[in-house]
Amino acid sequence: MSSLSAAPDTDDLFPRETQAVVSLASLYVLRMLGLFMVLPVLALYAESFTASTPLLIGLALGAYGFSQAILQIPFGLLSDRIGRKPVIVGGLLLFAAGSLVAANAESIYGVIVGRLMQGSGAIASTLMALVSDLTSERNRSKAMAAIGASIGVSFAISLVLGPMLSSYGGVAGIFWATAILAALGLGIVFFAVPAAPQVLYTSREVRAVPELLGAAFRDKTLLRLNSGIFILHFVLMANFLVVPLLLRDVVGLAPADHWQAYLPLMFFSFVAMLPLMVMAEKKHKVKQVFLIAVALMGLSLWLLAGLFDESLHLLGLLFVFFVAFNLLEAMLPSLVSKSAAAGFRGTAMGVYSSSQFFGAFAGGVAGGFLVQYGGVEMLLLTSAALVGLWFVIALTMEQPRHLKNIAVSLHVINGKTSEELLAIAGVEEVLVIAEHKRAYLKVDEGALDNAALQKLAC
Repeated sequence: MSSLSAAPDTDDLFPRETQAVVSLASLYVLRMLGLFMVLPVLALYAESFTASTPLLIGLALGAYGFSQAILQIPFGLLSDRIGRKPVIVGGLLLFAAGSLVAANAESIYGVIVGRLMQGSGAIASTLMALVSDLTSERNRSKAMAAIGASIGVSFAISLVLGPMLSSYGGVAGIFWATAILAALGLGIVFFAVPAAPQVLYTSREVRAVPELLGAAFRDKTLLRLNSGIFILHFVLMANFLVVPLLLRDVVGLAPADHWQAYLPLMFFSFVAMLPLMVMAEKKHKVKQVFLIAVALMGLSLWLLAGLFDESLHLLGLLFVFFVAFNLLEAMLPSLVSKSAAAGFRGTAMGVYSSSQFFGAFAGGVAGGFLVQYGGVEMLLLTSAALVGLWFVIALTMEQPRHLKNIAVSLHVINGKTSEELLAIAGVEEVLVIAEHKRAYLKVDEGALDNAALQKLAC
């Protein structure tokens, strides 16, 4: 019969996995800091670049999203052929080169080119594949969660560090710092990331499968979620064209002091979202909490359109906005994972990430256009309308089932393997890949008959 593959039982397994997760999470943090630190300051220093207009500033902010969205899946597939580390090193070099181009730019066009180059170092999918290579099945979900948390933390840190660094060298200083972060990332790759084992295949839980991409775009449930992450990052990027200016002109904060607003806003918004996260996961109220978060975001933007000229209103509504943003940013990847069919998660996450980056690009360009030709109120009202559309789309989503993804390696596969696995209590979906002797399952952990699953593995 079939057999579950066990992780090797060695004394250094867990330290090695910890090293892998810490080093790869550090790479994510360094890279995300480099991409995001410029968000809270570029609009403030725009006059220092020749040919600068709101439209071109928006393009500069969002340009990284275009190249990132186009290249991340191809780079992930390339890493299957030539190895993870060469692709990661190449991506970091492109990221560093883009940072240097932007740091030396005198016109806004130079910043746009630099940001495009930064985004072309699209190594997110390759890093996730390397996490899969370096962790055992039983620890992989925890590793992925740690990586996801590091991304969220890096965004919050970037909003604090960006204004601080700008006081020493403006936007150019931030891009120089970004180049240094890329160099530190190379050091981590060479000296901290463990050597990856030779992998015969990459788990479909982290890898996009080209032949499944069309199905991922057609899946109605995933389409709702991909539309959501597109709108979320569209709104985020568009609003960073005006929020820094409002903090300067309405609240009265000097550009170098904007961290004094972002730090409490991000900290308390994280604290405020935790009870809602607990309600969603522990009480199985995911759809209800999700709709509350979308509604809060839309309401905050709509009210901001009429109240942005008073500092207390502005800060209070920004707090509500960031509570909703942080909650949605945390919930959406989990919903994609829950909604993707067995063996489909890697492809679903690849399309989801591309939708996120395209949203950032579109938000930068459209936001710049709206500010240039319609002003702050027009941008905020348009953002509120888009979030309202998202709320209508989200109303039609089903309450997600709390199922876990499990990958099972099998020694022997026969014509009845799928039926035998589906017959086990708690197993809801099965995809068997005969050529890899591997099965992908979606299971209800509370109902799963682990004994029967282990017995089948004997």
